Amino acid sequence: MNNNLLIVQIIISVLLVITILLQQRGTALGSAFGGGGEVYSTRRGFQQNLLWATVILTAAFIVLAVLNLVY
Repeated sequence: MNNNLLIVQIIISVLLVITILLQQRGTALGSAFGGGGEVYSTRRGFQQNLLWATVILTAAFIVLAVLNLVY
């Protein structure tokens, strides 16, 4: 059973990395060096679904990590 948990955790970690990399960044490094144009925008459509997928995958990853410690 421990091997199955490890395989599932690896799959979830790869999916988590993909969802994090797919998220858009607003101004990248422009705001770090005093760039203007601070505009508040909400996430809509695909971006919001991607955010929730990231949250769910993160929670699943943490649960699997704890289960791997226990078993």
